[in-house]
Amino acid sequence: MPELMISPMLDLIFLLLAFFIISTMYMTEVRTISIALPEAQSAETVSKSSSLVTVKKDGSCWLDDKKMSLDAIVAEVKKRSGSDANYSVVIRGEKDAAYNDVIHVLDRFKAAGITRFGLAAEQEAYDFIRETLRKERI
Repeated sequence: MPELMISPMLDLIFLLLAFFIISTMYMTEVRTISIALPEAQSAETVSKSSSLVTVKKDGSCWLDDKKMSLDAIVAEVKKRSGSDANYSVVIRGEKDAAYNDVIHVLDRFKAAGITRFGLAAEQEAYDFIRETLRKERI
């Protein structure tokens, strides 16, 4: 009488499970351009933001993954926010970007009536690992 081998089926199930877990991690990626962010010890991970504005070191501005003029970005963000008082903007200033460029972007949003901001930074590697381990123990 033939026997049913379960271990190859279990291997396949775990392989499929790992594939789906890894593939869904990429589904939550935000659409933005890749830049080198400054590092900060107290940086926190935020899972949701309304708009991501990137200021590069050459002074160019990006809304999500599209290069636009600052006027166009302010108009688009104003349109997206509508009358939502909790609408927020995360400004991602590149590590080597001029401080004046980032402040200019903040000032333009504030003049347009958008007052909820966040500044993006990379969490230092050692602190990120320590924080992740601390959260997993809870």
